[in-house]
Amino acid sequence: MQCTQIIGFDSAHRIIGHKGKCRMLHGHRYTLEATFESEQLNDLGMVIDFSIIKQKLNNWLNSNWDHNTILNIKDQKLGNLISNITGQKIFYLNENPTAENMANFLLLEVCPKIFNDEPVRCSKIKLYETPNCYVTTLNKV
Repeated sequence: MQCTQIIGFDSAHRIIGHKGKCRMLHGHRYTLEATFESEQLNDLGMVIDFSIIKQKLNNWLNSNWDHNTILNIKDQKLGNLISNITGQKIFYLNENPTAENMANFLLLEVCPKIFNDEPVRCSKIKLYETPNCYVTTLNKV
């Protein structure tokens, strides 16, 4: 059985080495679809209460990515400049902050940690970078 929660957030990023416009710092209104699954329903007849997904995942997104800049760890010079001017804490990934890498990070790093006390697993992340462009990553474990 599966259930999916949709959450929106705004972030800026840039892609080191990109030949087009994405090499420049720019922002997106991301839409995240996080799908959770469980072998059986809980005592209330749910995979997981939507309010728990919203609370845990939304809190993580608000604390780390929403209205923030997400950069490759190799882009610390830019991150330090932004942080020094705006006071903003920059979120660094170990690779370029593409939608693909962001989705994988959420699926493989974030969700297992923040939902470790729940009898569910995050099985799919769909991340829209624009209304017409999205990536999907699956947890095949």
